[in-house]
Amino acid sequence: MTIVLASGSPRRHQLLDMLGIAHDVDPSDVPEAALPGEAAETTAIRLAREKATQVARRHAGRWVLGADTLVALADQVLGKPGGVAEAEAMLARLQGAEHRVVTAIALVRNGDAHERHDVTRVWFRPLSPVQIRAYVATGEPLDKAGAYGVQGYGAALVERIEGDFFGVMGLPLRLVVEVLGRAGMPYSFTR
Repeated sequence: MTIVLASGSPRRHQLLDMLGIAHDVDPSDVPEAALPGEAAETTAIRLAREKATQVARRHAGRWVLGADTLVALADQVLGKPGGVAEAEAMLARLQGAEHRVVTAIALVRNGDAHERHDVTRVWFRPLSPVQIRAYVATGEPLDKAGAYGVQGYGAALVERIEGDFFGVMGLPLRLVVEVLGRAGMPYSFTR
């Protein structure tokens, strides 16, 4: 069975392809904003569900997978930067410190929903302002939560990761396999 991915993220598409999970892509246009006082985990789960639910309205009877990834530094949620200056400021705060990457997924069909989330701890190595500016100049961090992509140049920023690397990329694959199984689509290595 082919699911619908409610995301335009090339990384999420690539990860589903990597596992051979058949899918169509139909991105949602749900605004990615936290509500005042909302915890990162709550925000990510809500947004994943809203994205999947919105797209499911266009695909009656099909399972739709929504996802959302946020970076949390202490109690502050860092979404996608609004531009170069904001990306540099985010990275300056993250450098030399630990943060959490929260990724939630929601698999929705006709009112049925299976939701999960994952939290991965990430430590950045110390970075100079010159290094931060050089990384931002690549353009890579401008469309990513927390202003970095661990699967690209951003890997050079990371000192270590404790948790799911794929969650940091934006789609914790073990949770995807789990929710597909719950929905009656157990993962198979042969397609």
